[in-house]
Amino acid sequence: MKNVRKVLVALAFSEYAQGTFTFAADFANCTKAELIVASVINERDVESVRTISAMGYEVDGEHYIQNIKAERARLLEGITSGSDLPPDRIRTVFVVGNPWDELLKLIVEEKIDVVVMGPKGRTDLEHVLVGSVAEKVFRRSPATVISYRDETIAKRLHKRLRQN
Repeated sequence: MKNVRKVLVALAFSEYAQGTFTFAADFANCTKAELIVASVINERDVESVRTISAMGYEVDGEHYIQNIKAERARLLEGITSGSDLPPDRIRTVFVVGNPWDELLKLIVEEKIDVVVMGPKGRTDLEHVLVGSVAEKVFRRSPATVISYRDETIAKRLHKRLRQN
């Protein structure tokens, strides 16, 4: 394996966030790499808030972004608290935009060596094995992409296979 200097973990703060982060942090620790935690605030959600604001409702796109960042930072603090990876080797990046596009930009700009992603994001549709963002990153990433799987996912798959 080539020298891994930077690992990117993309978190959508789904039920898989803790396991995905822990796997990525352990991987970064083993390779003595920096871990960049990326969270993309979907531009589509921000535009929806701006549309509602334009209708005269008391909401604001910028406040929405700040609130999401604050909430995700709080959640991330809980997720990272038990990590063995030294805090000086963890960096958090919040960006607004199209999730897969922003992740690909980060991969290139940060010269990421390995990307760790969970199987699904917020929607967690049962019939989708890999989330659409993850699938697009897998297909286009110039860096190696590792798909994290936990026991819950394996159990669901085994259950579905037994039913068929």
